[in-house]
Amino acid sequence: MSPNARRSRAAATGGAAGGLDRRALNRALLARQSLLERSDESPLTMIERLVGLQAQAPNPPYLGLWTRLCGFRMEQLSQAMRARQVVRATMMRGTLHLVSAADYRALRPALQPTLQRLSLRSGHARALDGLDLADVREAGRAVLRGTALSAKALGEALRARWPGHDTGELALLVRGAEPVVHVPPAGLWDEHAPARFALASDWLGVDIGEDGGDEAVDALLLRYLAAFGPASARDAAVWSGLTATGERLQRLRPRLWSGCDDTGTELFDLPGAPRPDPALPAPPRLLPEFDNVLLAHAERSRIFDPERRSAIFTRNGLVAATFLVDGFVAGTWKLQRSAASATLSIAPFKPRLPAAVREALEREALDCMTVVAGECARHEVRFVAADP
Repeated sequence: MSPNARRSRAAATGGAAGGLDRRALNRALLARQSLLERSDESPLTMIERLVGLQAQAPNPPYLGLWTRLCGFRMEQLSQAMRARQVVRATMMRGTLHLVSAADYRALRPALQPTLQRLSLRSGHARALDGLDLADVREAGRAVLRGTALSAKALGEALRARWPGHDTGELALLVRGAEPVVHVPPAGLWDEHAPARFALASDWLGVDIGEDGGDEAVDALLLRYLAAFGPASARDAAVWSGLTATGERLQRLRPRLWSGCDDTGTELFDLPGAPRPDPALPAPPRLLPEFDNVLLAHAERSRIFDPERRSAIFTRNGLVAATFLVDGFVAGTWKLQRSAASATLSIAPFKPRLPAAVREALEREALDCMTVVAGECARHEVRFVAADP
């Protein structure tokens, strides 16, 4: 075990602790996310430990694994997806994630009532005028059974039954409320062709439950705390999309550590989870777009300065690729590739970075390009001014 890991484990405590400041919460988050030290776990194990990876775009999950794992190779994730060990599907908050097949079977039933509720509250639900979502889901299952269809083809198939409705919108409702997965090559590196959808029960060869009940929801919340704690009930709700997280955590209280942040908000955690010394060093790290650590809490000052929010989150719902210095977001970065070269541009929020930090970021950037742009003959790192 490395010195940092020993210090992290030694600092874990099973007793209540009051007033955890943003730096203490930061180090706890980084320790669980393998952002203090890279892990030698497999990609599949890491995906399960993180309770999935945000996957609105195909490339960020690869970069999210690269920044957390020792010796990550791109084909490891691609092979896991093709082998149906990892699936891309609508999960927490109604957003696309990569999760293990085992976690899909375990977690989807806990999320199913929430996903159906979100579908009925979405703008797409207008297409249900005079219809019932259960009937639309049943029709979608019948169309998809034994095959995989694009969103357009799914909508066209539904048109035969409901020609007077917006069948494109109905297809979106099926994709949100019905347990379906994106069939590779959708979700693979650099793959931007329209996704095809298959029933999860067909793709994985097992039935997917409709409602896992309290036990499944409790298990999901415990997994969340292991990956992102200490966290409040509101944090858990923002990450999962579940309701009544406060009541659920109160019920779980006998099994949990509890404390508070420096504003007095109650936090929950697993008793033996790492809560390292806030003084523990944190190395510079590159994070991909939509990285989990930026999206998993309601109160996010543990990872970035709220005044920088507009530089990280765009108005059209995108989340920038960022980099960490001393554990906190210190700027953004972009990777541009051509047939012959790759350039990784780093834009710090503050104009001057210490020389040691610049050197560490340059090493990270070069390693990143070696892994994800190895076909390019020339790799270049640039430090540029951040957008105003």
